[in-house]
Amino acid sequence: MKKYLLISMLLCASLFKVDARAIDDGDVFIPIAKYMESGDADKLSVWFADNLQVDVMGTINNCTRNQAKLILRNFFTNHTPKEFKIMHKSGRPPMNYAVANLDAGGSQYRVIIFVKSVNGKNEILQIKIENR
Repeated sequence: MKKYLLISMLLCASLFKVDARAIDDGDVFIPIAKYMESGDADKLSVWFADNLQVDVMGTINNCTRNQAKLILRNFFTNHTPKEFKIMHKSGRPPMNYAVANLDAGGSQYRVIIFVKSVNGKNEILQIKIENR
């Protein structure tokens, strides 16, 4: 009987796809910080809006999700992240932002991330990485 119950639960769970960007009561910046610290541009890009602004040390790009992923992948390749620590979070729904320090490639950077809640999903609209 337990076996059938488990199978039924798994089938029901597979019918309901949960969007990783939908954070109801949690902190949207926790998974984003995890991917920034690990330098995982692919997983981070799941959080990107379809079009966003990426500013890496003064080079501003208004780009698509895929272009932004390539820009950050290149940054992480050249500046391997060691630590990412959020220093400040603020804003009100639907717009929130975080200011963080990134230790990467032997240098210190300030990172500012703007996130907007759109139809119950959180999307990164802007990432700015600057020298500290």
